[in-house]
Amino acid sequence: MAAKHVFAAMSGGVDSSVTAFLLKEAGYQVTGVFMKNWEEPASAETCPASIDMADAQAVCEQLHIEFRAINFANEYWEHVFTYFLDAYRQGLTPNPDILCNKEIKFKAFLDYAKQYQADYMATGHYVRSQQQDNVWQLLKGLDPNKDQSYFLYALSQQQLSHSLFPVGHLQKSAVRALAKKLGLKIHAKKDSTGICFIGERRFKDFLNEYLPAHPGEIHTPEGELIGKHDGLMFYTIGQRQGLQIGGKKGKSEAPWYVIGKDIANNILLVAQGEHPALYASSLLAKDLHWIAGIPPSSQEIAAKIRYRQTEQACRIQAVNETCYDVLFTQPQRAITPGQSIVFYQGDICLGGGIIDRN
Repeated sequence: MAAKHVFAAMSGGVDSSVTAFLLKEAGYQVTGVFMKNWEEPASAETCPASIDMADAQAVCEQLHIEFRAINFANEYWEHVFTYFLDAYRQGLTPNPDILCNKEIKFKAFLDYAKQYQADYMATGHYVRSQQQDNVWQLLKGLDPNKDQSYFLYALSQQQLSHSLFPVGHLQKSAVRALAKKLGLKIHAKKDSTGICFIGERRFKDFLNEYLPAHPGEIHTPEGELIGKHDGLMFYTIGQRQGLQIGGKKGKSEAPWYVIGKDIANNILLVAQGEHPALYASSLLAKDLHWIAGIPPSSQEIAAKIRYRQTEQACRIQAVNETCYDVLFTQPQRAITPGQSIVFYQGDICLGGGIIDRN
């Protein structure tokens, strides 16, 4: 019987490299595929895709597996980047990594793998999957510091059924140790952070290349004018740095935080210290996606409103099929429209949606 064929997404980093090795060790026929998702100028050093591709190819040669490269820049622009820009135009704070996983890595790439009769695709995400009662479940990675289920909540049953996550049961330290033992030169390579198409540039400079800035006024909750902002798109809820309003006459020394945006009037709202306006006990989530295809049987679950947050107890109630009210047991700080809320039941990632408002 022929070995199952897997197309492994190769980023040139340690996680995807060890993923390819583990697949080969498990007896799969492995093809390593580097995805280029962004077209940067030839002189650009902000997103060195050519270096990453060379690293991925070197690993494939060392592991004696086939290497391919595919360009999904057009798909990325159409399905991820335009959404990213539209969200910022509306004063939201989007998470393009989640959409990239949904539309590129687990859709465009999966379609590409199927086109060449691959049985599975694989990535170096720190998550696990299992089939329970004919339903595929997405589980947290066993390394609590690396679990990436938050970024994969939008996956479908079909996508999960054709996906493998070989490092999901490992600690990051063990993955690096294995890469070093194998003699892979990337064993100590830094993990990529931030958004590739922005790279090392200042976020503000990058946005200015694509969207016109509309400066406006900064107000307190009481309506007092205390400063000017450079454009609502440059600020996010809970932000402290870069407001340039510290030490205002007659004010306390407590730091200022962004508490909201008045989009209609182009006003940035700020308050000092741990102001009550920084906290909310509920939010409205839209574009809800449940991995199982149906909502959970219990309304009492847990949720995260940002990646590095500990899960928070909450209760959900459907407004309609794709829109839910979420009520938290404890008030949450800096709930940010445009970001994702992801739901859990123990180790199981149930799904999630986009934060519309609190």
